[in-house]
Amino acid sequence: MARAVSAAVLSSAIAAPALSQSLEEVIVTATKRSESIQDVPLAITALSGEFVNKVNLDDVKDLVSFTPGVTGNSQDSFIDAISVRGIRTQDFGVGGDPSTAFFKNDLYEGRNGSAVTSLYDIDRAEILRGPQGFLFGRSSIGGAFSVHTKRAEVGGGNSGYVDLDVGERDRLAVEGAVNLPLTDHMATRLAGYYSEEDGFAKNFYPGSDDLIEHEKWALRWSTTYERDRLGVYGTVEYEEREQSGSVYRAIDKGDIWDAFNENLGGVELRGSDEDIDSDQFAGDNDDADILTLGLRIEYDFDFATLTSNTGYKDHDYFYMEDYDGTPLNINNYGQDQEGDYFQQELRLTSNSEGPLNWYAGASYYKEDIDVVFNSIGAEDYFCQYYGNYYYPGNDFSGCQDLYDYYEYDFTPNPEGLLHESGRVKGEYEGWATYVNLDYYITKNLDLEIGVRYTEDEKDFSTNVPTPDSDLGAYWFYGFSTAEPLRKKESWDDTTWRGLLKWSISDDAMLFASYTQGYKSGGFGSFSVVDANGVAPDFGTTDLSREDGYLPDTFEPETADSYEIGYKDTLFNGSTNIDLTAFYYEYEDLQILYYDGGASLVDNVGEVEAWGVEGSVTAALNDNFTLYMAAGYLDSEANKLQIICGSDECEGSPLFWAPEWSAAFMLDAYFPMGNGAITGSLEAFYEDEKGGDWTGIPENYIDAFTEVAARIGYTSNNGWHIEAYVENLTDEFTWDGQNANGGVLPSHFFGPKRPRTFGMRVGMTWE
Repeated sequence: MARAVSAAVLSSAIAAPALSQSLEEVIVTATKRSESIQDVPLAITALSGEFVNKVNLDDVKDLVSFTPGVTGNSQDSFIDAISVRGIRTQDFGVGGDPSTAFFKNDLYEGRNGSAVTSLYDIDRAEILRGPQGFLFGRSSIGGAFSVHTKRAEVGGGNSGYVDLDVGERDRLAVEGAVNLPLTDHMATRLAGYYSEEDGFAKNFYPGSDDLIEHEKWALRWSTTYERDRLGVYGTVEYEEREQSGSVYRAIDKGDIWDAFNENLGGVELRGSDEDIDSDQFAGDNDDADILTLGLRIEYDFDFATLTSNTGYKDHDYFYMEDYDGTPLNINNYGQDQEGDYFQQELRLTSNSEGPLNWYAGASYYKEDIDVVFNSIGAEDYFCQYYGNYYYPGNDFSGCQDLYDYYEYDFTPNPEGLLHESGRVKGEYEGWATYVNLDYYITKNLDLEIGVRYTEDEKDFSTNVPTPDSDLGAYWFYGFSTAEPLRKKESWDDTTWRGLLKWSISDDAMLFASYTQGYKSGGFGSFSVVDANGVAPDFGTTDLSREDGYLPDTFEPETADSYEIGYKDTLFNGSTNIDLTAFYYEYEDLQILYYDGGASLVDNVGEVEAWGVEGSVTAALNDNFTLYMAAGYLDSEANKLQIICGSDECEGSPLFWAPEWSAAFMLDAYFPMGNGAITGSLEAFYEDEKGGDWTGIPENYIDAFTEVAARIGYTSNNGWHIEAYVENLTDEFTWDGQNANGGVLPSHFFGPKRPRTFGMRVGMTWE
């Protein structure tokens, strides 16, 4: 048996007893046909399910680690930080769409709180870079993560596996699956997953526990029916997650901190600059219940295969964090969300062996979402900060001092809190149709042309009650409403794709492509405007439709993306090379920014970026296989004056994306006795990033390298045991940073998980 090694990413098959110096052909379905990844003219990384399991990838965002040009993993269920070639979501509300799309079994996974699900019993994962409007039911302007779970297999006997992982901080993870053929044409598969781990981020706030912990479990039931031309595949999946929200530490240096510290009479953060000192007044939650139903039907008509893909997803999500990252109760942010999503896609894919191949499809979606946003802080801190800021030398200690200065009466809230909330309800639906033609002009020259039409409609309402505090509506929202303000808008666009592929030989190809990207418009979750697009005066209360105020609308984003690529298999099949160069122009970025009185989402600026990405997978000899991948990004953003108030931001890079990112893995396999000793050494690198549009020096995150090592024994009888250490050098870094101001200091978020030792044992049977 040849040892399985992914052509895009190293993949160790758990039960493989022998090794070949050739790489196994890896089949992907990114183009809606089963093709070798080396024949697919796309910038794509493929990870096998065995590989995902071997290297302990926990949820879909962990796929970032081995994918060149993709960064922004974080230890929460938000997907805003995911950056594909520098393109990421700039609005954490629910009135727009993510820039990076997540799919499971070709069903759209959704938004923050519902998109991040656990990786278990996986067949493969495919990560596609660049605009994706021609391969999925939903369009994605940045890229797409596409995960495929293992199907129930018809024929043969019972099969399955179980895997147990124990480690430091009472880590316990177990997953397994069993495949049960029922008849000659029908089978079922049951898979389950459970994981828990204590917190690792030390919180120096008195009486607090360590942060960034989790407990989650999931079950999946899959069925398969295959007979003659018909295939029917059903999935029911449920996941329940309880974990920490994002964890912050204020950046306690620089001008922003100096003003914060001075106006609040001196604030000291305990611990080192790698520790947390957070009050967590309102809690620490990132909890979700997610139900997913899927039904896929395939029918072969000889000339073409018809595929129907139907999905439904329901989620309940509760989130709470201490956003200010200090021991003061200034901004504890929360999000209480529920929603459901329905999708139907029909696609016809040709089965021709001639020079012309094609696929065409149509899709429809409908989403309902209901969210309550919360911001909680102590009244006295707001009064103290802004009183001392605007009237220096008075040394205000709280609201009573400030209101006495104004000669106003002040009645504290019974709990001394400023609690602001806003409720958003959205009803979104849209449809699309697309066709892609693939024609071999000659035996070696292949031309593809695709066109897609997309239409989205959003019915959006926002309701912001006046705070139950004498401080009024001057803080989180800057306004309040007397009733829900509702608006409906629609957007549509036609996008094109052209691709030319030249097969240099049986093993090598060059390709060039042009793709248009599109992301629908939407509504700002934290702002309203009048008929002229002007936000209300700061602190205005009880706005109504009669006043002319409606939710703030922003227009679509668009991108023009160009790629050239080279793929080759060398040295008698022992080495695969994948190289891509890209350039894109990105316009009308949907950016959330603070204008001094409201948090608006507007179409701001334009970006030009170029870069290169590459990977090499090589079987070095009978014992070692090497994988190396790297990505470089050079970007420049302009027309940002509305954000910065001047030209100082012009020419800024996309600060959240590092110039360089890389991954390395050396995999070892030594036959011994009735099995083999296995091992791996993994390393991940990211260049410096951060600083915001203005390059604030205190806000940069240094470059870092994370290393992991594993060694184990795999028996030919199906059992295996392994010891591992992740973050071997105990490297520290942060997931990201936010540049704030005023009473909210800038902060880093997501401290790196420290060095972690663990042990895994498992059994596979057929």
